[in-house]
Amino acid sequence: MPILKTTGLTRQFGGLTALEDISLEIEEKEIVGVIGPNGAGKSTLIRLLSGTLAPTRGVARLFGQDLSRIPRRQVARRLAVVPQNGAVAHGFRVHDVVMMGRSPHQGTLSWPSAADRSAVADALDRAGIADLAARRVDELSGGEQKLVAVARALAQRPEVLLLDEASAHLDPRHAADVCELVLAEVKERGMACVATMHDLNLAASYADRVLLLKDGRIAGLGSVHEVMTAEKLEEAFAAALRVGTDEGGKYFAPRRRAART
Repeated sequence: MPILKTTGLTRQFGGLTALEDISLEIEEKEIVGVIGPNGAGKSTLIRLLSGTLAPTRGVARLFGQDLSRIPRRQVARRLAVVPQNGAVAHGFRVHDVVMMGRSPHQGTLSWPSAADRSAVADALDRAGIADLAARRVDELSGGEQKLVAVARALAQRPEVLLLDEASAHLDPRHAADVCELVLAEVKERGMACVATMHDLNLAASYADRVLLLKDGRIAGLGSVHEVMTAEKLEEAFAAALRVGTDEGGKYFAPRRRAART
C-alpha cells in the first residue's frame, strides 16, 4: 500500500480550477519532485496533500485513510510540512524552534520528554546546525533559517515530508545542503517525500520521480528521463531550454533568444 495516494484530486477557487484530476501514489524511500510554471498548482497540491485544504472533488489518502477524516493532531504525528515562505518563529532560539516540531507528540502544557529532547538533538545534528542551537533565528542567514525549518519538521519524526520550494532563494551551497539532508532522511528513515521545485537541475538531481504540472493538470509523471525532456519542458514552461547531460544526469538552462536587429 502506498504511503500517500490521491485519486482524481481537484480543487477549485470560485470559478477557477487550480488543480484537476490529480492521481498519483508515493511510496516509502521515494522523493517525488513537482515542477511546473508559476500558477501550475504546485503549492495547492502541497496544501491538499497536507490536509490543510479540502479538495473540491477526489480524495487524498494517508496510509489508506481519507486524509479529511483523520484528526489533525494524528496527521501531524505522521506528516510534516516545510512551507514555501513560512516564518521560522523569529525571536526564538534555534533549539526552541526545532522543539516546536515535537508539539504533536506532547500533551497540553507538558514538559519535553527524554524522547522529545533526543529527537531535537538528532534533528539539529543531522541538519548540521547543532552549533547554532543557542542562536536566535532572526540572527541567521536565509539558508540557515531554511535548515532550521527542515530540522523542525524532522523533529516530528514524520513518515511523510512535504516541501514547498524548500531550496527557493538559497545560494547553491545551502540549496544543496537542504536537498542532501532531505535525501538522507528519506532513504535512511524510509519516509515518503513530495517536494515542489522551481530549480529544474535540483529536481533532476534529487527526485526519484517527477510530476510535471501545467494549468493544474498532469503534463508528465515518471522518471527524470521520461518527463524532463526538452519537448515536454518547453511545452509546459513556454520557454526554450537547453538540455544537456553530465555524468549520467541532466542539466537545464534557458536558451538565449535571437538578438534583435
